[in-house]
Amino acid sequence: MPSESNRLDDDHYPAYTMGRAAELIGATPGFLRALGDTRLITPTRSEGGHRRYSRHELRIAARARELVDQGTPIEAACRIVGLEDQLEAAQRANDEMRRAAEKHTADGGGDGDGGGDGGDGD
Repeated sequence: MPSESNRLDDDHYPAYTMGRAAELIGATPGFLRALGDTRLITPTRSEGGHRRYSRHELRIAARARELVDQGTPIEAACRIVGLEDQLEAAQRANDEMRRAAEKHTADGGGDGDGGGDGGDGD
């Protein structure tokens, strides 16, 4: 089980009640429930069945609220924010793979052929 300080650093730890989460993003609990209904966010449930939100979910919810406040229908806002979140995750994974490949090459792990496929250049 993670220590208390590790939980505070964990972006995905469900630390916020629905009321506090709504207050932090300037929305209503009903708005957060609507985001859950569209599956944009999936809050964790406490042992008592209460919704708990992580910082990551709050950032997503805040972005959706921003779009809705600009006049975007909630379903479209959820789709946009979901795609933005997927893109960000893919870019992070790509950056991690690039760093790992660069470290591998810098550590002398390259195969020495310059990365070519062995073909004649056609």
